[in-house]
Amino acid sequence: MISVVIPVYNEEESLEELFKKLEESAQQMKVDSEYIFVDDGSTDNSLEVLRSLHSRSPKVKVISFRRNYGKSAALSVGFREARGDVVFTIDADLQDDPMEFVNLLEKIESGVDLVSGWKQNRQDPWTKTIPSKLFNFVTSRLSGIRIHDFNCGLKAYRKEVVDALSIYGELHRFIPVLAGWEGFTVDEVPVQHFKRKHGRSKYGSKRLLNGLFDLITVMFITRRALSPLHFFGRISFLLFVIGLIPQVYFFIQWLGGTGLRVRPIMLLGFVFIIVALQIASIGLLAEMISSGSAKAATYSLRERLTGDSSTPSSEKEKKSAP
Repeated sequence: MISVVIPVYNEEESLEELFKKLEESAQQMKVDSEYIFVDDGSTDNSLEVLRSLHSRSPKVKVISFRRNYGKSAALSVGFREARGDVVFTIDADLQDDPMEFVNLLEKIESGVDLVSGWKQNRQDPWTKTIPSKLFNFVTSRLSGIRIHDFNCGLKAYRKEVVDALSIYGELHRFIPVLAGWEGFTVDEVPVQHFKRKHGRSKYGSKRLLNGLFDLITVMFITRRALSPLHFFGRISFLLFVIGLIPQVYFFIQWLGGTGLRVRPIMLLGFVFIIVALQIASIGLLAEMISSGSAKAATYSLRERLTGDSSTPSSEKEKKSAP
């Protein structure tokens, strides 16, 4: 059985066609399937279309957020709902082809744990492609995960991979990094990419700076990376040594009988020492926060349509928390 998780945000015009293509892909692969649409607080008629799909097919599950939480939240909730042995993700904008699932599945069956699509011929404006190439290059070099397209929405996972991942904020862009650092094997497959048929993109080049900040976050929260105390501690130690050198020099002079007087380099050394102690304190606080028990994020659901459509509203809210 396969599960397909589809984040949806204002894609009412694409959903009917996407569902037909998903069914065609599942028939080609000859597998049982379920489709988990996560409505991320859409303000158009996307939820009404999803309700219609659910009423027509028992394979369709719908989870709707009361407001827009972002793609990471949608994927996280969809992963918890997935029951398939292999979990696929695909965006709802029809720019990715569900018929590529068969190629991703072949790679999974060869022993790979996570397969990411690689949009070799990306059909997007340069304002998206150039920042994306820069982001992928930097992420690949810093993370050690050698793939070309980290943020492609078309991916396939073994079930144990999605069970092991914890994603929030904007970390969906680093899923291959998180999986690779957890010991799972990661590979990629070239996939087709189409121009957007309906609406407009919900993402832009402004994500580049946020992505670099998120990469630093990933470097901290993964086991492979430095702990906050180690990271800030190294900076603190360097500054402390720089600040201590002139103080030691003047102290030796004082022991030799030379009188002391305030000099600019002495004051600068004290400044370095004070800054070093402050940075070390920041690292210690960050270490204490990161080592504490973190609660899994919960999201307020407007509606949940699964196998049991009679689930009361209060029960929906409870089930949203892990």
